[in-house]
Amino acid sequence: MPIPFPTFSSPGSWSVPGTPLLPRLELEPTMSREGVFDGAWWPRSNHVLAELPDLITALGAHFGRIVRVGLDTTAWDGVPRSVAANGLTIRINWFPGSDATISVTRGFQDHFLLLVVPPGTDPVTAASAMVGASATGNHTPAAELLVG
Repeated sequence: MPIPFPTFSSPGSWSVPGTPLLPRLELEPTMSREGVFDGAWWPRSNHVLAELPDLITALGAHFGRIVRVGLDTTAWDGVPRSVAANGLTIRINWFPGSDATISVTRGFQDHFLLLVVPPGTDPVTAASAMVGASATGNHTPAAELLVG
């Protein structure tokens, strides 16, 4: 059976049945590392095991091998000590009080910081926050970026 292609009149979001959705991710284009954030991620849920593997795969394509992720356990459901992605086991570090960020590490002490837009955020607010966090030289705090 052929895969249907979307048309401009197709209601809602379109995806190929049986394939994972791409993560909603926007990265700072120059990778200059001059701002507070290196980009933004807008997960679809608070289920870390459902969301994190696809994010790690996407980030691996841009940054190289990801070895560790740091996140606030209070913002996520059922946070394990590690997650499998790209055939590798990625360690998850826990830290409290920063539910609007996620730290991604490649190599030794090479950290990237992403703004995490909460899953239920209005699309206009989410888009604005993602653009702000991925702007070169951004210095706006997470709380300000996430205000609608």
